[in-house]
Amino acid sequence: MGRDKSQLVLNGETLVARAVRTLSALSGDVILVTSTPELFEGLDVRLTGDVMPGGGALSGIHAGLIAARHEFALVVACDMPFLNLDLLRYMASLTAGASAAVVIPRWRGELETLHTFYSRDCMPAIEPILQRGGGRIIEFYERVSVRYVELEEITRFDPDGLTFFNVNSPEDWERAQELAASRV
Repeated sequence: MGRDKSQLVLNGETLVARAVRTLSALSGDVILVTSTPELFEGLDVRLTGDVMPGGGALSGIHAGLIAARHEFALVVACDMPFLNLDLLRYMASLTAGASAAVVIPRWRGELETLHTFYSRDCMPAIEPILQRGGGRIIEFYERVSVRYVELEEITRFDPDGLTFFNVNSPEDWERAQELAASRV
């Protein structure tokens, strides 16, 4: 996109503010991992930065887990303007008494790693990857138990999978504006 997607304004609200509003309905403990905290002053969130920088999104997941006050933390990208609260609540229910350390949706064959609940139990599996400079998020999955949320479960709450829509290009941004306008 060439600019900070978190600050794009959709229906009068930045993408990050939309995410915070939705997540605040799920939990009173919303954490934003950022290297630019000055951009997010005024949001009702706790801010933290990478503890082990250089590992991309995996560093952010790690920092969020360290800052989390609960055993599980929901990790979402700030450029997902249509988070589905009912689906998120369902996924949260799967963490209760869970034997899995990761609760992740599999949408049309793709794992949605930035729309996932991670347990603090993931940290020992994440840290060696970060110590060597980072890697793909799913790299540590083989070392923890994973609960996949399958298509049939997801479509009960979000038949079109809009919760997974993210803004990665000018065309995506145009589509997000169209979708937002049609949902008002």
